Amino acid sequence: MNRFILNETSYHGAGAISAIPTEAKGRGLKKAFVCSDPDLVKFGVTKKVLDELDKAGLAYELYSNIKPNPTIENVQSGVEAYKKAEADYIIAIGGGSSMDTAKAVGIIIANPEHADVISLEGAVDTKNKAVPIFAVPTTAGTAAEVTINYVITDTQKNRKMVCVDPHDIPVVAFIDPDMMSSMPKGLTAATGMDALTHAIEGYITAGAWELSDMFHLKAIEIISRSLRGAVANTPEGREGMALGQYVAGMGFSNVGLGIVHSMAHPLGALYDTPHGIANAIILPTVMEYNAEATGEKYRDIAKAMGVEGTENMTQEEYRKAAVDAVRKLAEDVGIPKDLKDIVKREDIPFLAQSAYDDACRPGNPKETSVADITKLYESLI
Repeated sequence: MNRFILNETSYHGAGAISAIPTEAKGRGLKKAFVCSDPDLVKFGVTKKVLDELDKAGLAYELYSNIKPNPTIENVQSGVEAYKKAEADYIIAIGGGSSMDTAKAVGIIIANPEHADVISLEGAVDTKNKAVPIFAVPTTAGTAAEVTINYVITDTQKNRKMVCVDPHDIPVVAFIDPDMMSSMPKGLTAATGMDALTHAIEGYITAGAWELSDMFHLKAIEIISRSLRGAVANTPEGREGMALGQYVAGMGFSNVGLGIVHSMAHPLGALYDTPHGIANAIILPTVMEYNAEATGEKYRDIAKAMGVEGTENMTQEEYRKAAVDAVRKLAEDVGIPKDLKDIVKREDIPFLAQSAYDDACRPGNPKETSVADITKLYESLI
């Protein structure tokens, strides 16, 4: 038996945020707790949503104590701020950091027995749905607005906790490319490659099946043709990435990921490496490692990425073509080729064990080990 969970409602396209007041009023909601990171507030991106609330006469409280890799302490201070605000729903504006913070806050408010945050790690069977969350992504990558996952950093142990809970999914998502137009090139590239990683890992993960395959292949196609344009800030590129990353999220949220994410998570926890950058660097190397366990799926990936003549290629040729297409896209959008400037060799044993213990590792299509992961890290420095 397979389970598939998606938002109750999602709005797509330029101007989608204008539907926020209608949804709030239609659901009888009175006061929003707006989670958004400091930079989005500083540069006026958050204000686009606040203006919609102001025009509709809807009350809100702004919370911006959010770090790029949100911590347990961020979440706990958010819970206290939510209570003080006397809000009855959350609007999360931003990338994965804002969304993940909002999800954790929303879950704890509805399930106070998890106030320690640590107890939310893994696949936790919480009793109650999170308080209603409206999600407004400003990056085209994490797809947190449509997933049942969130990640919180335990700074005391230098590790990221992957939390998987059907009760945390936002009730409404507003995927508005206008909210993404101010993203700088580097962030656009990193988050876009994160989305591609979601689509590729989701397509080859052990839990993949026909319904998820449909979403992931389409996402690979859309992202591959849109990311270069998005980095150049073309309207078509932005619109394509807004959709492609969401479609990827519809898939991987329901079937899991693999060791690209397992290896990326410790880099974020230990070095504060941007998640998209870590995924983008690691993805081609892990694709090579996983190739023997993927059947003919790399032929599909290569074709979806625009490689011609895949139907006439040998298995070795189309597997290489898929990996080469990923490397070329990463190079074209300015992603570093290796981890030499990030990883310290003496940290590899800790990183490898952390990656092996990560919640995404069991979804990898090929059985792995701490020794294998160690070699993968070593090959990238």
